[in-house]
Amino acid sequence: MDWLTNLLLVVQVASAVAIIVLVLLQQGKGADLGAAFGSGSAGSVFGASGSANFLSRSTALLAVVFFSSTLALSYMGSRDLRASSSGGGIMESIPGSVPGAVSPELPPVPVAPKEDAPAK
Repeated sequence: MDWLTNLLLVVQVASAVAIIVLVLLQQGKGADLGAAFGSGSAGSVFGASGSANFLSRSTALLAVVFFSSTLALSYMGSRDLRASSSGGGIMESIPGSVPGAVSPELPPVPVAPKEDAPAK
């Protein structure tokens, strides 16, 4: 199962980077107004409106891949925690923790004697 977790992590990181690139490639809503007044940005490799459709659909597809890998990773992580838990809290399932261990007490701090004590 360790290889599946690694594969899902690679898919998640790759889809996140691809989403970032695709979002940066897309034109904003204000860019269409400039194209209407003769700016040369309307013509592109995908055509005038084909670019928006292709990039939008690609971004949506990659978002589905990203969220599916995130859900799969969280399910696999919670399954490992549930399998190792013995009915206690979540801190008991952390490797290296000793249940019921008490931290050692600090040594007592010496108190300086009071020199100017009021007389009775």
